[in-house]
Amino acid sequence: MTVQERSTTVAPSRSSVDVYDFGRPATLAREHSRVLELAFETFARQWATQLTAKIRVRSHVTSEQLVMLTYDEYAASLPSTTAMVICGFPDTDHKAVVQFPLSAALSWVVQMLGGRPTVMDDERTFTPIEQALVKRLMSDALEDLDYSFNNLLPDGIALSAMHYNSQFAQAAASSDLVIVSHFSIRVGDLVSPASVMLPSELVIPRLSSVNPTTPIDNAPELLRRQVHETPVELALRLSPVAMTPREVLQLSVGDLITVPHSQDKPLELVIDGNVIATAAVGSNGTRLACVLTGPTSPEESP
Repeated sequence: MTVQERSTTVAPSRSSVDVYDFGRPATLAREHSRVLELAFETFARQWATQLTAKIRVRSHVTSEQLVMLTYDEYAASLPSTTAMVICGFPDTDHKAVVQFPLSAALSWVVQMLGGRPTVMDDERTFTPIEQALVKRLMSDALEDLDYSFNNLLPDGIALSAMHYNSQFAQAAASSDLVIVSHFSIRVGDLVSPASVMLPSELVIPRLSSVNPTTPIDNAPELLRRQVHETPVELALRLSPVAMTPREVLQLSVGDLITVPHSQDKPLELVIDGNVIATAAVGSNGTRLACVLTGPTSPEESP
């Protein structure tokens, strides 16, 4: 148990520090993100034009967010009941997904058949006629997706299946990384969320050839520089004293604890529990300070 500890924080440098998640090291490079954002924005405009023409109601589609997730995280973020259009590519097992609420699609069908715009509250599955109309809408949307991504996707994307349960629609392995773009679809006064999922393993190699990222030949140097500029907490402490939990629980105000630290023994300079040097207490004007006395902790005195 440490009974006396003085701590201070090394002032961070002016360089910004980005938190690095070692649990998910794969992220989109800035150059790749911009290319994908432009492609999804183009698709959003094309999709809106197609919906306006087919539904005969002014429509607007906005690309709102681009993220990289595992497929399991993507599926967990969706409603349990929703429309998931599974799309396939020729000569590959990779799948893409276009997702939107069932209620929104039912409202589109009503307007395609000449009905008035209405908000559909039920999230029921499609009838055969409704499914045929929705598939026709999605076939046109996939042509727009193919056009918007140009060389970033293999030619010939096509609708292969439609699912209504996000937990059972296995378009990829749970741990596979996928690129997800979230959309907002406004048809008349009805606003609905939607998303498009693309397999990263299929898209990123094509991104690298279209828009190469900055070379990383100096990665070790950049890593060392980042480590050197990362702020850490230093603690100046006395030698710890061992106590049992019973003794700790019985402590009260006024109790005296004997510390096994002689007056002439340097204190320990600690980072995250690791002793890196020894120091003596000093002062700097009106503030306490410490003076380094050695690079490592001395041997414990008997």
